[in-house]
Amino acid sequence: MATTRDNGFVKGLGLVDSTTLVIGSMIGSGVFIVAAEISRQVQSPGLMMMTWFITSALTLIAALSYGELAAAMPHAGGQYVYLREAFGPLYGFLYGWTLFLVIQTGTIAAVAVAFAKYAGIFFPWISDQNHVIGAGKYGLQTQQFVAIAIIVLLTWVNTRGIQAGAVVQNIFTIAKVAAILGLVGAGFFVGRNSAAVAANFTDFWRGGGWDGATVRLVGVAMVGSLFSADAWNNVTFTAGEVRNPRRNLPLSLALGVGIVCALYIACQFVYLNVLTFDQIQHAANDRVAAAAAGQMFGASGAGLMAAAIMISTFGCVNGLTLAGARVYYAMAKDGLFFRGVGELDARTHAPVWALWMQCGWTVVLTLSGSYNDLLDYVIFAVLLFYILTIAGLFVLRRTRPDLDRPYRAFGYPVLPAAYMGAAGLIEILLLLYKPNYTWPGLIIVLLGLPVYFIWRRKATI
Repeated sequence: MATTRDNGFVKGLGLVDSTTLVIGSMIGSGVFIVAAEISRQVQSPGLMMMTWFITSALTLIAALSYGELAAAMPHAGGQYVYLREAFGPLYGFLYGWTLFLVIQTGTIAAVAVAFAKYAGIFFPWISDQNHVIGAGKYGLQTQQFVAIAIIVLLTWVNTRGIQAGAVVQNIFTIAKVAAILGLVGAGFFVGRNSAAVAANFTDFWRGGGWDGATVRLVGVAMVGSLFSADAWNNVTFTAGEVRNPRRNLPLSLALGVGIVCALYIACQFVYLNVLTFDQIQHAANDRVAAAAAGQMFGASGAGLMAAAIMISTFGCVNGLTLAGARVYYAMAKDGLFFRGVGELDARTHAPVWALWMQCGWTVVLTLSGSYNDLLDYVIFAVLLFYILTIAGLFVLRRTRPDLDRPYRAFGYPVLPAAYMGAAGLIEILLLLYKPNYTWPGLIIVLLGLPVYFIWRRKATI
């Protein structure tokens, strides 16, 4: 029962709810499609798997490191709060600014459109070629209409309170995990393709070695896998609503990330077990999971996979919607966002204004069609904020040694430092080999500087 309150928030999330929020926010549509692009970049089954193993290791290290911060500062806003406390309000604001402008809202838009795309398999009128009103780029496509409807619906659900959002999250997370387990089970026990196994696991590395070229290939290819494994930090945004957060937040991060990483790695082995490497590289529209399902189940496979992805993306949109609003709420309480966003509904104790403002900007991005480009641009910034937050772990150990830490980061200081080093290397590789994906993201972050000083000035007037 959710009866205790902290600063107006209802403590409505238990360990299961928090864990499903981690899992549900992480699993969207990426795991079903990014294997195609990764395989084209690395040109080797072994290096493809290495990409996912390194991604999983880094993500788990980061989650275990965040666990210390979450247990020590279980407040609404999560990562925003950690950056504010470690480096000052400017760093927290720049994170929240980028989250609102692109990271959270752009991801919600992209995942909602993915839901609509796969819904089009069952309802052909849902398409980017059909319009509800208007025509061409100035019209409202039926695909956009369905995506916006999902965004608005799930925003409304979450305005009803944390428990309403948690119920939706639990149902759809359990369903999507079951669907992925079904794919994995079928791939290993039903759909094993001896020709694919022979082709993929003979000369598994295909010339890949421990040299600079391999490091570059894997580092750049990890963009897709890291984004597929992103959003695990969203549970920290809801810390003010978690029961026994000093125990449940670190535990839900470890359990949720561990489960998702295991599922992701299992999916990659399924693809290699069912499809030849060439089929993975050239899957129609990069839909590798659909190609694998088609190989195993024939014509019905596409429908089964479309249904699984619709379940997955629906739950993902809900988790991202629920969590993101808590950051804007925390910013507003600090005088760094619109004042009304820092208020809770008297009846539902939900940050209603924050939810609807997030919804409004997400709808704008959906209509503009620019969300995918924006997400490409902020890959560099997302990783940079992760590095800064884990650096904050070291800073706070020094500046606030008396802070109550019921959980301490596993492997500290070696593993957090290793994460920072590896993530920093990936950032350098992106700067060198994908500059078009890095500088625009930095510009988006830096645009927050004048906005920050405007908000600070308003707060002191």
